Amino acid sequence: MSILVTGAAGFIGYHVSLALLDRGERVIGFDDLNAYYEVPLKEARLAGLMRRPGFSFHRLDIADAGAVAAALDSDPGVDRVIHLAAQPGVRHSLINPYAYTRSNVEGHVVLLEACRRLPRLVHCVYASSSSVYGANAKLPFSVNDRTDHPVSLYGATKKAMEVISHAYAETWKLPLTGLRFFTVYGPWGRPDMAPMLFTRKILAGEPIAVFNHGRMRRDFTYIDDIVAGVVACLDRPPASDDGTAPHRLYNLGNHRCEELMDFIGQLEAALGVAAVLEFQPMQPGDVPATYADIEASTRDLGFRPRVAIDAGVPRFVAWYRDYYGERRCGRQP
Repeated sequence: MSILVTGAAGFIGYHVSLALLDRGERVIGFDDLNAYYEVPLKEARLAGLMRRPGFSFHRLDIADAGAVAAALDSDPGVDRVIHLAAQPGVRHSLINPYAYTRSNVEGHVVLLEACRRLPRLVHCVYASSSSVYGANAKLPFSVNDRTDHPVSLYGATKKAMEVISHAYAETWKLPLTGLRFFTVYGPWGRPDMAPMLFTRKILAGEPIAVFNHGRMRRDFTYIDDIVAGVVACLDRPPASDDGTAPHRLYNLGNHRCEELMDFIGQLEAALGVAAVLEFQPMQPGDVPATYADIEASTRDLGFRPRVAIDAGVPRFVAWYRDYYGERRCGRQP
C-alpha cells in the first residue's frame, strides 16, 4: 500500500513526504513545479525526496483529470491521500484569480473524483487554511465559528474545498478531513511568505513592509508541528457510525497569538542585523490577527505543538544561511 501526497515539492508537502518515508511508507508525489515562486527551490526539495527509497513522482497539474487518473492507474496501491497541492497566497489572488479557482476548486474536485474510484481508500486529508475565518473578530478561531464571510478569494476557495468535501463525504461516504493551517514557517519555506521575505530584505539592508503599521498578530506555527499534526490526522480517519458524513475539520496552529513586531525581533536577533521598517496600511484581503483554538485537534488527534518562535526562528535562519549561502546573506564570497 502507498500514500499519495499532492504538492509534494511544496513546503509542507516536502516535509510531510519526508516524515512518511522516515516511518517506512511508500510515497507517490504529484506536483507541477509551477513558477508561482522560485522553481529551483521546489526542484531542490524534490531532489531530496527522489534520493529516498520508496518515493516516486509524477509531474502533473492537479486540475488535469486525465493526467491524475493515468498516474493513479500506474500506481494502483494507493490507500491514503494527503492533498496539499494548491495555489497559495492571499495577495496573489487579487492579481490572478483564475489560478485559484483552477487549482483549489477544480483541482480539488479532480482529486476527490479520483479518490472515490480508489478501491482501497482509507482516508483523504486535505489542506484548508485559517483564511476561511475571514475577519472573524472572536479569538481564538474555533472550528465551530462561522466561516461564510471570507475577505479574500484565496480564503473563499479554501472554504469551497471544505463544502465540496462535505458533499463528497455525504454522497460517496469518502472519509475526508480538512486541516486549517495557521501561518506555517520553517526550513524550506515559501519565499512569498513573511519569514523568507523579511529575512532576505533584512540581510540585504532593504526595508521590509510592515502592514497595518505593525499592529498585526499571527499564530506562527513551526513546520515540524504541522507535520506531526498531518501525520496524526492521516492515521485517524473519521467514522460515520452515527450516520453523519465522514468529514471532519481541525485547526493546526501553535495556539499562540504572536505580535508581528515580536516575530521580527526574533529574526533580528537570530540574524544579528537590525531591520529597516517601512510601516504601511492594511492590505486588501488581509486580517489583523489569527489565533488557533486547538482543543478539538488535541482531543481527537493528540496534536500538541511544541516549537515556540524563540526556538523556531533560529532554526529557520540557520537553514536559510546554509541554503542560500554567501550570495543571499549579505556577505561577499
